[in-house]
Order: sequence, then C-alpha cells, then structure tokens
Amino acid sequence: MSVGLLLVTHRPLAGDLLRIASEILGHEPPSVACCEVINDTPPEELIAECLALADRIDQGQGVLVLTDLYGSTPANVARALAGRRVRARVIAGLNLPMLLRALNYAALDLDTLAGKALEGGRDGVRPCEPNH
Repeated sequence: MSVGLLLVTHRPLAGDLLRIASEILGHEPPSVACCEVINDTPPEELIAECLALADRIDQGQGVLVLTDLYGSTPANVARALAGRRVRARVIAGLNLPMLLRALNYAALDLDTLAGKALEGGRDGVRPCEPNH
C-alpha cells in the first residue's frame, strides 16, 4: 500500500469495519490505522492522536482519511488533521464498500484513490429488490 488509510469514526465503527474488510480480503491490510472517538474526549487530544497515527502509516504518498458522519466530532477531527498535513484527503460517509474500494486501490496516488473511494461508497448504496 502506498497511501496510508486512517479511519476516524465513532467507537467502535472503525475497528469493526476494518475487521470485516480484513475477513473479506483474507488479510489485514498494512498502513491502516483507526481512531475511534468517544465524544467527551477533548478535540486537541484526538487531533494529536490522529496526527501520530497518520505519521506512522504515511509511506510518503499521503494519507486518505475516511470518517463516518459529516459534521460530527470524528469528521471535525479529520478535517483539522487534514488542515495540518499537506498530503491528506478526507471523505465523510464511510461505509464498507468505500473501505473495500480504498483498500483494493491503495497503490494509486492520493487524489485518484480518494476518487475511487468516493465511487465505491456511492456505488455501494443500492436498493435490494426481490427477484421476480
């Protein structure tokens, strides 16, 4: 994986999604980290934790930050993190198809990977109609 992937969500969503994705893929992906937010944690503590995680997983190509709910504490922390890192992109609305797409295309450059993750998240939301 060339782009680091940081999941910033309400607890325990990030870890659960990563565990499920790992089971689907058959291995735990490298260069992925989770920050699971408890809402009463001071934002500066969360930002510091996320900065340390981003530094650990960044292999020189940047970090894609996926967060669960736009406007929530995790998303605000993710946006603050991106404001402090030159090579970071943030996408809100994390779902399993988005995560799988990001993991499968992680060798792409950061901007292209962000686009692929958005496509996966959007295209993975479908009505399930009964067979006729």
